[in-house]
Amino acid sequence: MMNIHILWIDDEVDMLRPHIIFLENKGYTLHTATNGQDALELIQATPFDLIFLDENMPGINGIETLKLIKEIRPMLPVVMITKSEEEDIMHKAIGSQIADYLIKPVNPNQVLISIKKVIHHRQIISDQSTADYRLEFGKIAQQLSEAKSIDDWTAIYRKLVGWDINLRQAGDENVREILTCQLNEVNNEFCKFISQRYLSWFSRAEAAEARPLMSHQLLRAKVFPHIAGSEKVAFLLIDNLRYDHWRMIAPIVQEFFKIEEDEMYCSILPTATQYARNAIFAGLMPSEIEKLSPECWLNDEEEGGKNQHEEEFLRKQMQRSGISVPLYFRKMVGMDGGRQMLSELSKLNECRFAALVYNFVDMLSHARTSTEIVRELAEDEAAYRSLMRSWFEHSDLLELMKELAARKFKVILSSDHGTVRVCNPVKIIGDRNTSTNLRYKTGKALTYDAKNVFEVKKPEQAYLPRTNLSSSYVFARNRDFFVYPNSYGYHVKYYRDTFQHGGISMEEMLVPVVTLTPI
Repeated sequence: MMNIHILWIDDEVDMLRPHIIFLENKGYTLHTATNGQDALELIQATPFDLIFLDENMPGINGIETLKLIKEIRPMLPVVMITKSEEEDIMHKAIGSQIADYLIKPVNPNQVLISIKKVIHHRQIISDQSTADYRLEFGKIAQQLSEAKSIDDWTAIYRKLVGWDINLRQAGDENVREILTCQLNEVNNEFCKFISQRYLSWFSRAEAAEARPLMSHQLLRAKVFPHIAGSEKVAFLLIDNLRYDHWRMIAPIVQEFFKIEEDEMYCSILPTATQYARNAIFAGLMPSEIEKLSPECWLNDEEEGGKNQHEEEFLRKQMQRSGISVPLYFRKMVGMDGGRQMLSELSKLNECRFAALVYNFVDMLSHARTSTEIVRELAEDEAAYRSLMRSWFEHSDLLELMKELAARKFKVILSSDHGTVRVCNPVKIIGDRNTSTNLRYKTGKALTYDAKNVFEVKKPEQAYLPRTNLSSSYVFARNRDFFVYPNSYGYHVKYYRDTFQHGGISMEEMLVPVVTLTPI
């Protein structure tokens, strides 16, 4: 145990000699003061780790001393000791940010527990989390060997995300390495599962119960049933929001929404905005969109915005589903989009159904690729999650969600796909009309090692458009990304360790869909 220095401030400190001896025998270094003034002088001279402070002292009392301590060392934890449980005293102490409080008479074990709770809290949690994960490792491996459906994979992914978040600050580097290896192994097996099963999900021979909920079915399954009632409903799509990102912001959202359902659906391939988001709003697969609305579909090699018709797609899907309620549709792009939306909140009063698209997380992932300082701030998965949560806490999106709660909107929050941090370059050759995405390629005469990709030689089997008769699609798996042989070194250095989407991984394909009821 590191050397912990504790200052105990009490005008009857001689009475505490047994407590002090007990703590010194436990390895702590104890200092004492009999009044607030002496204590403040000691605090200015000595870097204490913890203060025990008697509330009822002559001269400067405990509450006044506490305020002065916080002026000198705002982050120094203070445990208040009081004879009284009076509510007013506790409010004053808690308002001054005490770490804990004890009621006299205290016994040595109570004091020790308080020290462990304040000083060793994080280490105790870390040690326990590490031990728990070691026990869970084998259970996850067993689940992996038995996974046969997308629900099985979702259950495994939930567990791994939970452990990844819990262990992000664990002191045991070996355990973090074990978790990283297990995540990689599970993702490899997930990619095999998708490669073997994906096309069968679109086959008429496949049993309905074996097919997962996918992008083009999302609104019909998770949003439209709520509109059929009398509730006001908002569908909030946050581009690139992964399940672990949702887990980070969920505690903030729970302050004003009850989480009614916390589920996942499976994004279609490619897990890219052009395909997945258009499928969500149209309620159709990409080749069906191209066939029914050719003027609204642009293929990868064509110039122009690929997601310019989402509101039109949504209105047509609502019409096909027999839903005739007033719709408010708004896409928030760029730093000013959220502020503009907040200035138009009165329009929400005129609608029963709002569909809102928020693009900031997508912007964050692109900024991490192109901006050195953002890459530094979001160095790894844990830092990326932390940056995303910090943004959310101060964002216009959070203000918008609070307004939706205040206006009693039920919110279905989801995304079109996630992202994965890529690190393994895979060589591919194509002509100048081949798509530019790093996680999937579509074009003619593509050259690649078939062992490294999931290939769809007949795009119609996956309900994907053909640009010409020999077009095919190939998808990168796990943490791979496609690189052309020319300028290979430059592109590997530039794109390695960036967050990308379009291919096959749990992070991209298993997308949160959460139903929130205003409190």
